[in-house]
Amino acid sequence: MADTSIEWTDASWNPVAGCTVLSPGCTNCYAMRMAARLDAMGMEKYRGLTRKSGGRAKWTGKVRLDRAALSVPAKWRKPRRIFVNSMSDLFHDAVSPQFVEEVWSVMQSTPWHTYQILTKRPDRMAAITAKLPMLSNVWLGASVESSDYLDRIDNLRKVNATVRFISFEPLLGSVMDADLTGIHWAIVGGESGPRSRPMMKEWVDEIEAACREFGTAFFFKQWGGVRKKATGRTYRDQTFDEMPLAN
Repeated sequence: MADTSIEWTDASWNPVAGCTVLSPGCTNCYAMRMAARLDAMGMEKYRGLTRKSGGRAKWTGKVRLDRAALSVPAKWRKPRRIFVNSMSDLFHDAVSPQFVEEVWSVMQSTPWHTYQILTKRPDRMAAITAKLPMLSNVWLGASVESSDYLDRIDNLRKVNATVRFISFEPLLGSVMDADLTGIHWAIVGGESGPRSRPMMKEWVDEIEAACREFGTAFFFKQWGGVRKKATGRTYRDQTFDEMPLAN
């Protein structure tokens, strides 16, 4: 686990490493670049998880479970919001339901933390978590980068969770038809880093309007771009750091 600069969380915890490119939002994934860097630094956990293709790191599809990491959250006595698997997807097909259950046990035994789990596979999330207890300190979310993936919101609605959230990041197109019924929180962000693709203001406007209509907390993370600090995170001349009200 490590502190993180991600605006909507306090720390990251990675009991799983490695992933697979699944949709256009994965193309410039920062985790691929980071995994390649950690591999080059000699970290065994990330060895062979990426390969060079077209001059940049790409996931190989190999996924590595890190049971040693399961003991880490209990060592953090100060309550934190913890992003689970910033370097992977807990609901990747290569992660067994049994391992997800082990992760669940850790989260259940550390109720002073709030865990935020984000997936591009909410259908599998729904199937696996249906057999697990609903934990009040676990928020479950899905990534949606364009209207082509609005079905992920429908699948997320099937999940029993104290907080369901959508990460519209990287936002690559309009999602004006997004139905946020039953969604407690929406994070919006443009793509950042090398070869980042632009985000249009009107796309953000559509999401902000939907949040007001459905009573969803609106968090504007960033405009993105090659130099995300330069573009900042001000929207409509203010910052939006709204958080969901946990039940």
